[in-house]
Amino acid sequence: MEEPCGASAAAPLRGDAEEPKQGSVLFLGGNEVKSCAVVKYSSAPPQAAFARLQEKTDLKLPPANWLRESAKLGPAGTTILGNSKKSKPFSSFGMAYDFIDSVGNDVDVVSDSENIKKLLKIPYSKSHVSMAVHRIGRTLLLDELDIQELFMRSSQTGDWTWLKEFYQRLIDQKWQRKKKSKEHWYQKAILSKFLYYSINGDGAAQPVPSTSKQHQEGPVAGESDEAGRASWPAPFEMPSSLSEDPGASNQGLKNDFVRNILWTFEDIHMLVGSNMPIFGGGRYPAVSLRLRDNNKPINVLTGIDYWLDNLICNVPELVMCFHVNGIVQKYEMIKTEDIPNLENSNFSTKVIKDIAQNILSFLKSNCTKEGHTYWLFKASGSDIVKLYDLTTLCEETEDKYQNPFTMPVAILLYKVACNMMLKKNQNKKHYGTIRTLLLNCLKLLDNGRHPQIIASANYMLSELFQLDEPKKEDSADFPINGNSDESYSEEEEEMPDSDENGSYSNSSDPPDDNKAVAIIKSVGELSVPEKYKSVHRIRPSCAFPVCHGTEERCRLVLNHVLEGLKSVDSSVKKEGDLPAADPSTPIPLKYEDESTSGGPESLEKQMALFLDKMGSFQKGKHSSQSGMIPGSWQYKMKLQLILKSSRAYYVLSDAAMILQKYGRALRYIKLALQCHDTYCCLCGSMLPEVLVFLCQCLTLCGDIQLMLAQNANNRAAYLEEYNYQTKEDQEILHSLHRESRCQVFAWATDLSTDLEYQLSVSCKCYEAAYEILLFSNLKSQNPEQHIQVLKRMGNIRNEIGVFYMNQAAAVQTERVGNKNVSTTEQQLWKKSFSCFEEGIQNFESIDDATNAALLLCNTGRLMRICAQAHCAAEGDFKREFSPEEALYYNKAIDYYLKALRSLGKRDVHPAVWDSVNWELSTTYFTMATLQQDYAPLSRKAQEQIEKEVSEAMMKSLKYCDIDTVSERQPLCQYRAATIHHRLASMYHSCLRNQVGDEHLRKQHRVLADLHYSKAVRLFQLLKDAPCEFLRVQLERVAFAEFQMASQNSSAGKLKTLSGALDIMTKTKGAFQLIRKELVAETEQISEDKSPAESVSVNDSSAGLNKEEVSKLLGIFESRMSFLLLQSIKLLTSSKKKVGGSNEEEAALKTNKQVYSLLLRATANKGMSLLERTELMLSLLEQLDPRSEGSPGMQ
Repeated sequence: MEEPCGASAAAPLRGDAEEPKQGSVLFLGGNEVKSCAVVKYSSAPPQAAFARLQEKTDLKLPPANWLRESAKLGPAGTTILGNSKKSKPFSSFGMAYDFIDSVGNDVDVVSDSENIKKLLKIPYSKSHVSMAVHRIGRTLLLDELDIQELFMRSSQTGDWTWLKEFYQRLIDQKWQRKKKSKEHWYQKAILSKFLYYSINGDGAAQPVPSTSKQHQEGPVAGESDEAGRASWPAPFEMPSSLSEDPGASNQGLKNDFVRNILWTFEDIHMLVGSNMPIFGGGRYPAVSLRLRDNNKPINVLTGIDYWLDNLICNVPELVMCFHVNGIVQKYEMIKTEDIPNLENSNFSTKVIKDIAQNILSFLKSNCTKEGHTYWLFKASGSDIVKLYDLTTLCEETEDKYQNPFTMPVAILLYKVACNMMLKKNQNKKHYGTIRTLLLNCLKLLDNGRHPQIIASANYMLSELFQLDEPKKEDSADFPINGNSDESYSEEEEEMPDSDENGSYSNSSDPPDDNKAVAIIKSVGELSVPEKYKSVHRIRPSCAFPVCHGTEERCRLVLNHVLEGLKSVDSSVKKEGDLPAADPSTPIPLKYEDESTSGGPESLEKQMALFLDKMGSFQKGKHSSQSGMIPGSWQYKMKLQLILKSSRAYYVLSDAAMILQKYGRALRYIKLALQCHDTYCCLCGSMLPEVLVFLCQCLTLCGDIQLMLAQNANNRAAYLEEYNYQTKEDQEILHSLHRESRCQVFAWATDLSTDLEYQLSVSCKCYEAAYEILLFSNLKSQNPEQHIQVLKRMGNIRNEIGVFYMNQAAAVQTERVGNKNVSTTEQQLWKKSFSCFEEGIQNFESIDDATNAALLLCNTGRLMRICAQAHCAAEGDFKREFSPEEALYYNKAIDYYLKALRSLGKRDVHPAVWDSVNWELSTTYFTMATLQQDYAPLSRKAQEQIEKEVSEAMMKSLKYCDIDTVSERQPLCQYRAATIHHRLASMYHSCLRNQVGDEHLRKQHRVLADLHYSKAVRLFQLLKDAPCEFLRVQLERVAFAEFQMASQNSSAGKLKTLSGALDIMTKTKGAFQLIRKELVAETEQISEDKSPAESVSVNDSSAGLNKEEVSKLLGIFESRMSFLLLQSIKLLTSSKKKVGGSNEEEAALKTNKQVYSLLLRATANKGMSLLERTELMLSLLEQLDPRSEGSPGMQ
């Protein structure tokens, strides 16, 4: 038994009448084939029970209701009873338009049931077959192509002449019209009368009027040749009606079937149209009614016909009425599954299944080109089936519109693509399908005749490329190949026709058949299971193109936009002379119309005022210079195309920005803003998303101008990039200038050579973006955008502030001899301070503590520059630390402390925290140093100055982090060592100058000794400050000498001297570092060949100041000589008085020896610095033989 089909009936798409049990399933015996039919639409009235006619009823006599409409039948009455016109050549297109969701994807075949039956009977029938085949995606549309009717029309109108000539030349050289026999019309007439009798059982036969003979002998009403020919629409010489409203039911494109059924036969899905009358009643829910001549047995063709009709329409039983010469004889009821086993009509359902699968595979393998019309032809009595590509043959006539299928196919391709576009976000693997549909649609259309469809198709093509996705590999966005059921093949022109199945290869065909795409050499082959395997494999050529970069993707978008704009512009030019009437209904694009759905009314006014403030935009001038009518399809389409191009240029600009091609980036953002400018001029109401996009454009423009300002060295290259323009860009600009020539955003996109101007333009861009967000109430809807704009505003104001601050510093440096601060400097300070202040407000408004701290830090630096400007000119001997300096340094300290409070703790941003601490420490240190070096004694007492210096130095130490390991740690250690050195020097000086208060003297002595010790310890940690270490040690020696001077006892003096010499011996590490650098320098000089190079090496020796080393060495020699002499004297005196110990004697001996060597060395003026250093090292070694020395400072 057949597997149950769970499909349920869909609601009817049109009409209001519907058959019951649409989703019922027919169960077939033998388990040979599977069939499931779902009625998608029905205009038939509720099924009426058929009336059994009495025996001997004469069907030659017409019933009373013959050919009359009946309330019982409804509007479909005449169609149901078989009196409709023959199937129209575009019947499949009518169905496809109504069930657009099924076309291109789910359904394999769309056709009239009569065509399906004719195809499946090919191996059993000798009659001719002539069908037009079209491919839409994976769906084939089949329509009858009545050659006789076609050529009759050709004789009268001259159309299809090319096909008639081709037919006569290759197929039937002696073609002539074949008339239908009287028997044919007789059989149709009695069938019609029989069906009318069957719905009107109580209607007695009426005498036949004299004119009835004409009815019996001639064709039934509605079946004449003329009526048949009228079903062919004329070729579309003027298809404007189609282009204006492709959704309309044009002549020949209407779905005239009583039922549209989704029939699944095995694995083949078909959308089938059927007009078969179905009756019901009694215990039979549905039966089909057939009239048979009792003298003629049922043959296989008739059996297949009846069986397929019942399968397609889901009818379980067949009622057959037998007659002899029109006289009713008997009725017989046959189940559908029994039809294949009738006597004389025995056939295998499995063979029918094989035929269906083979024919579908054959057609799908060879009908590969969308938009082409294929002709499947089998001559009467022939076993050969041929497939021709009529589009290729038609192209020889140089007018594709000679093929009347061209426009219906193009419209259908367009409609299917439109329908899929609605779902494009659900599954991106359909993108390749949509693109191919639209490209094939465009191939069939002429710009002069169908500008609207062409513009719309190009816009949809541009929509397929996602421009606003996060940056990632393009290959992840779209399928690289098309190997999926959702894709389909689009045979490229250069690819040969598939000949993988030798059974229909045309390689061995006779010369006359070389026009055929493919041939089935014998209809018997169709009955062989899987003889024609489907070779319509998916080719990568039809998959969505893989863009290897953002620029390539945007260029494809712009290419489609340009084609769309050209189409719109050409139609406006053509229609320019027409009166401004309401245009025809536009093509439904199924997108939200951006020109009609506006925001609040105040938005336009505010936007107009804003644009007027920045440029020449004037309120109310929302009009087109080209004469486009607002609301027309051209107007709406151009708006969408312009906005799309603006987005594409924005993405190009962003990509160029990432590549640091700032000239190119500015050119693209200029084009984006020009597009937006034209959009503003055309469109009266601005949607929020359009305004947000404008903010993004202005923000990016600000970024680019800032980068240009920061990279002024490459200005020439950027200028060259900026001035370059492609032909495509020029053409798009030309289209924009047709509507508007205003340059509202020109101020933002000029490439200037002035740094200050570039920075101010960047700031203006951000301010403009912020103002749009502010007055359009978009701030709350787009918080991320709002934060980004404010962050950039804070950043650019910092940049401008730093720019003015550096200018002020440069002016200050150039000021020579003039003690007063210039007005220029003061103005620069004010500008810089104002920028910093605004920037801080920007960052604080978005709670960006880190950046606010950085700007506070820069404001502190500005205050320090102001302080430096107020110091007296160099060379003034009366120089004192001024109150203005103190004021500005204290202001700087306040800003640094604010920065630390803004950060809160180091964890927030360690690098910024450390930087602020360092700057704060530096400020305290600088202020203390200036107070110490240029003491304001005219205003303050010495003690007060010393106190302030001490406090500032200690605060500097507090913010100088010497423990944290970082790049700045050596600097911090050096700073701390210097502070301790300065404090020790200050207390040392105080001690020298202090008279009287012994307690204070003792305090100063302790503090001096403490700070000297700390300074020494810190300098010892450093490997690059031997001179500073020597200086501190010499000061300690001097401090010891000063203490010794106040001592009276020899033992005390000797102890102090011993301590001083010990300090000197601890300088070995410093001398070793000095020697190391001097040796390295000497070796470098010896390697250099030219004296000039050696001089340059000496000059560039940043590691060691030889002059300072020589000076310190001289002092060191002098103090060492003095200490040794005093030591010798004291030790000699002590020895004479008491008799010295062995240690003292050894010390005396050593000191004498060292003193002697030192005197000789100092007497020798020819010794080099290196020799003197090495001598000093050897003397220190002798003084302290226990110490082996070390690379570091001891």
